[in-house]
Amino acid sequence: MPSIFTKIINGEIPCYKIDEDENYLAFLDVFPLKKGHALVVPKKEIDYIFDLDSETYQGLMEFSKKIAKAIKVAYPCNKIGMAVIGLEVPHAHIHLVPINTMNDMNFANDKLTYSKEEFIECAENIKRQL
Repeated sequence: MPSIFTKIINGEIPCYKIDEDENYLAFLDVFPLKKGHALVVPKKEIDYIFDLDSETYQGLMEFSKKIAKAIKVAYPCNKIGMAVIGLEVPHAHIHLVPINTMNDMNFANDKLTYSKEEFIECAENIKRQL
């Protein structure tokens, strides 16, 4: 059964898209820790990030780097934190989160809520920095 990310990639479920190419997709996390929290996924549906072939893994890192740099300009912070947890969705993915403290990356924190319009504005802010 396709993962929710595969359904997003295939356009079956909408997302707040930041960028994509033939192999990767970046979109906003709809349960963000901080404004600008994004997810980057390979279009290949592989559950565990370390099961990706080397080319896909390296490409995912390069694509994530580009997105992280755009997020940092759109939402100034000390750094963009990167997390690979992989338990919540069986599809390899990277969380990119604007952070100022270690606590900003605590996934036990309450998630932020935004309106559709606020998510659209956030995605557009990041896209303008690409």
